[in-house]
Amino acid sequence: MPHPPAHDDAHPYLRAASAGVRHHARALAPSASTPPPPATRQHLDVLHAHLTALLPLLDQLGEATRPPHPAAGRHLAAAHTRLWQATSEVHAAFHLLPANTEGTEASECRPERLPEGPPVLTICQRHLAAGHVVRRKTTPTDFRPHTTACVR
Repeated sequence: MPHPPAHDDAHPYLRAASAGVRHHARALAPSASTPPPPATRQHLDVLHAHLTALLPLLDQLGEATRPPHPAAGRHLAAAHTRLWQATSEVHAAFHLLPANTEGTEASECRPERLPEGPPVLTICQRHLAAGHVVRRKTTPTDFRPHTTACVR
């Protein structure tokens, strides 16, 4: 009979993704000699992809947790809503940045070579698909600020 995974072996992909995010944040931390570089569209596109990948995970965890532990399920649902709001803000910031912040010429971009289309459309397609799923499960009331703190 197989043994359950040890704590260190549980969820290795999530642990690797978290380590990657921590490493990236440390790499961007300002030092005394060099300030952090400003965000680029490419950077925000990758961050947006990461955030949208977390949305279904939080949704699934909330759905599985709600029946046996309703309060914990509500907190996970609130986290899902807040993550969607963060994802929307990253998407908006992407479109406010100049298109050629990486120093590439517009003539170098070959959208016809990308099966998913030009990068500017990829983030929008991803955002629309995630938004469709989020809006099926949430109401406008869910997007209002509220606390999930326990009341005694």
